Amino acid sequence: MPISRRKLLQTLGAATGVAMLSGFSEESENYFEQIPALDKYPGFVKPDKPVTVITLGAGNRGNVYGNFALSYPEEMDIVGVAEPIVIRNDRYSKKHNIPDAHRFDTWERVFERPKFADAVMITTPDNLHYGPCMAALKAGYDILLEKPISPSEQECKNILALAKETGRIVAVCHVLRYAPYFIKLREVVQSGAIGELISIQHLEPIEHVHMSHSYVRGNWHDRNVTTPILLAKSCHDLDILRWIVDKPCKQVVAMGSLKWFRSENAPAGSTARCTDGCAAESTCPYSALKIYYRNRQRTGVFDLPEEPEKQGEAILEKLRTTNYGRCVYKMDNNQEDHYVMAVQFEGGVTATFSMEAFTSYEGRRTRLMGSMGDIVGDMETFTLTDFRTGKSTVYDSAVAGDMHGGGDWRLVRDWLQAIVQHDASLLTSTIDASIESHLMGFKAEKSRATNRIEQMGGS
Repeated sequence: MPISRRKLLQTLGAATGVAMLSGFSEESENYFEQIPALDKYPGFVKPDKPVTVITLGAGNRGNVYGNFALSYPEEMDIVGVAEPIVIRNDRYSKKHNIPDAHRFDTWERVFERPKFADAVMITTPDNLHYGPCMAALKAGYDILLEKPISPSEQECKNILALAKETGRIVAVCHVLRYAPYFIKLREVVQSGAIGELISIQHLEPIEHVHMSHSYVRGNWHDRNVTTPILLAKSCHDLDILRWIVDKPCKQVVAMGSLKWFRSENAPAGSTARCTDGCAAESTCPYSALKIYYRNRQRTGVFDLPEEPEKQGEAILEKLRTTNYGRCVYKMDNNQEDHYVMAVQFEGGVTATFSMEAFTSYEGRRTRLMGSMGDIVGDMETFTLTDFRTGKSTVYDSAVAGDMHGGGDWRLVRDWLQAIVQHDASLLTSTIDASIESHLMGFKAEKSRATNRIEQMGGS
């Protein structure tokens, strides 16, 4: 079995591992540092009672964040859910022991009732963030809001204005800010370890199957109905760039297109559905039969029956009747499958960002160039090389339990602590801090459409 760089370093030990992987001799002065797991941070206050939460949207993200309550019931209690898909509503309610009186088919019905919880988690589809967020603010709830804030620039600004007016705590799910890897990366940069930061190269490899699943066949295949892919997938990355640089963005320029998932690229003998006897199915990397039926990848969207013996036929039925069984070259998709963007920040720091569908791997890759050193990282480890001494230090992030480099549950805990302590400053992804990266995305989209450099702050 292949072994990751991190596991090899841990197995071999710091000095030997760094020497082998970085090209240094054992005599060189190289170092290894374990990034803390950050299970609890200084100043943690145990709540007198758990924060009560209503979940709006019981899909993937609603379950990821909601599962925190199962492991830490003394901190969070899910007391309500709004979800139109019956099987999801049933399963979520059973998992969290939600009474029938607090189960709703749509988010609107939640706000027909007097306030009955401390906070709401908004994990509805992208184009259904604005309505429930505005309603929750007016009703006096604190909010955990899945990204993007909204697909509309004006709606983002409206939410920000109402959040300030009401004084409620609004945390945006820019979960990478809470990942130990990125926390340490930012800390090292801001410590001056590489001198003055000059430029950044950042890559988000979507991974080819993930791209086909989510942005060709899946819920985000139509940018006009949901959200442009730059915001839907990569507002995390724009936010991380802004957070690390810690200076305002001045201008952006972007390019991207839908190059491959088009009808003219369909292989000979292909059919409308992978289940229709497609001649290329056995060799196609995007075969729905291969991905969902034979490999059983990404089947969470199918809400399969719990009995294993019934799942195979249920998958086949979904492939015969939903977009997930359609040929990726014959979909009505319009999201870019490659996207590049250049950003200039105040003070002259530049960053380039590339979002790529056609990779065999996921996990962000980042290179940071400073006047006195550089950093190369892959979301598991990063290596800092000091130009002045020639020494290299490998920082290793041992993360387990949740996605996004360990950021998901750390975000939830920080949000709960902000509510318990009535202190929004305990969050690093408040609505105020998160809005600029969204504006960067809107400007990038305008730049891509017009072939012009866009100035931040312009119309």
